[in-house]
Amino acid sequence: MGLSEAQLRAGLDALAAVEPAFAAGLARVGYPAPRIRARGYDTLLRTIIGQQVSVQSANAVYRKLAALVGNPSDPHTILAASDETLRAAGLSRQKASYARSLAEEVTSGRLDLDNLPADDEEAIAHLVRVKGIGRWSAEIYLLFAEGRPDIWPAGDLAVQIEVGRLLGHEARPSEKRVRELAEAWRPHRGALAIFTWHHYGAGPDDKAPV
Repeated sequence: MGLSEAQLRAGLDALAAVEPAFAAGLARVGYPAPRIRARGYDTLLRTIIGQQVSVQSANAVYRKLAALVGNPSDPHTILAASDETLRAAGLSRQKASYARSLAEEVTSGRLDLDNLPADDEEAIAHLVRVKGIGRWSAEIYLLFAEGRPDIWPAGDLAVQIEVGRLLGHEARPSEKRVRELAEAWRPHRGALAIFTWHHYGAGPDDKAPV
């Protein structure tokens, strides 16, 4: 499961103690709520379904998929469904291919989601071997479903925007720069990523650098 409320608070308190800009951000918008997803196949399937669509649209597709195939959280139902059925549920040809690829990796045992490597980069490498799972999706899974405390999705646009805003940069820092900056924030980068999304959702105000 993802980082608990206590883990988030402890991580952010540690960061606030060494970076005044984070302390100021916490004072502005408070602590974020935990972002927790279930470990396993279903969460990754939902990640694929949700790529490039709204949360509402993704949920609608998942519900329709459940109505047509039974239990989408069982990978065998995806493998047994026809392409026409997956398309009728609202999956594009590409997403249907990705969903099948994920189901095949899990049912074959090539991807064991209960025993991913303890090393974060090795775990990411295992996940991105699956067609349709990129680095961002792998990082989000490891952060939200496994609660790995030092996952840092530096390629996320909102993370880049809010790191720049919090630190008073005039322009959004690049992914490379955000990765460089974050070396000083180990081992609490996961908590900080969740805070940046929380801060982004709160929006800028007259006290926050733009």
